Amino acid sequence: MSIQSAVMVATRRYEQRQRAQTAQQTRRRVLDAVYEQLREAPAQPVSVERIARTAGVARSTVYVVFGSRAGLFDAFAADLLERGGFRRVIDAVADPDPRVTLRDGIAGGVHTFAAHREVTRALVSMAALDPDAVGGAMQRTDQRRAEGMLALARRLAEHGLLREGITAKQAADRLWVMTSFDAFDLLYSGRGLSADEVARLLVDVAERSLLAAFEPT
Repeated sequence: MSIQSAVMVATRRYEQRQRAQTAQQTRRRVLDAVYEQLREAPAQPVSVERIARTAGVARSTVYVVFGSRAGLFDAFAADLLERGGFRRVIDAVADPDPRVTLRDGIAGGVHTFAAHREVTRALVSMAALDPDAVGGAMQRTDQRRAEGMLALARRLAEHGLLREGITAKQAADRLWVMTSFDAFDLLYSGRGLSADEVARLLVDVAERSLLAAFEPT
């Protein structure tokens, strides 16, 4: 390869890195703008126009980056989970012992909710009033949670850990309630408990209502 060709290749790679970095920075600004709007005006409908203006980009750029309103809010919901420490839940699910998954998964979910409680409350409330307000993102998030709870319930059943008379389906229904944002917030905001206290209480309720035998934590 000639020196000129090498320079051209190096230049293209640099430009590609620059474009990728710029795109990532734009994506971050837009997601931060969504967060700011939900935090500052949780009762107001989310405006893509305002989000774009806050992020310093054209409205069309939002759709170029995220594809659609649904894509924007799917990305925002995922980003909110990641920033809230959802890795704890992922690690819990990977544990081969379903009892660890139960305990650490509930605790991880509680701390994820607590990390951005106000914004998550805004998302949940908007979705309840108008599923399209946040692009159906919360419904898809809840669907994944429902699938996760059923998978955990089946693991508990396969290991012979469920109380007599409780089916995997019934266990999944109970877990669905105990891992919801509303269950967390009734204790965190309604009763003034700390995130650690909420986690301990919900884990205790889950173990007592589901497991044939357990060691109190």
